[in-house]
Amino acid sequence: MNQEVSLTWLEAMSFETEINGHKLIIDADETVGGQDKGPRPKPLMLAALAGCTGIDVISILKKMRVNPDYFNVRVVGELTESHPKTYSSMHVIYEFKGENLPMEKLEKAVKLSEEQYCGVSALYKKAITITSEIVVL
Repeated sequence: MNQEVSLTWLEAMSFETEINGHKLIIDADETVGGQDKGPRPKPLMLAALAGCTGIDVISILKKMRVNPDYFNVRVVGELTESHPKTYSSMHVIYEFKGENLPMEKLEKAVKLSEEQYCGVSALYKKAITITSEIVVL
């Protein structure tokens, strides 16, 4: 199965893409001619990882009958200093809040996502180190 994304130049350094029927504008930093009309491309890589693993974790927890009141995924990417600037590592922080959140079930859901289900994580792990932690607020 193939997936395709097309990116159309708008003006200056801004581009528009459509993903799954949703339009998104991507732009460069103002210091290089962008106009801040949308996110930069590299942080979208962090959002892709957060979204992929977040969807997995919630899906798995629902099957375990664990329902957090709050769930947030933060991804911190460490950028290299030389060009081409790439992420040398990513750290995923899973934040939960609520009653009846057994740590063993949270850990199992995260582990299943990281090791078996999240395709973004699987791809990134071929190139960089990905670490994680679980925080119950």
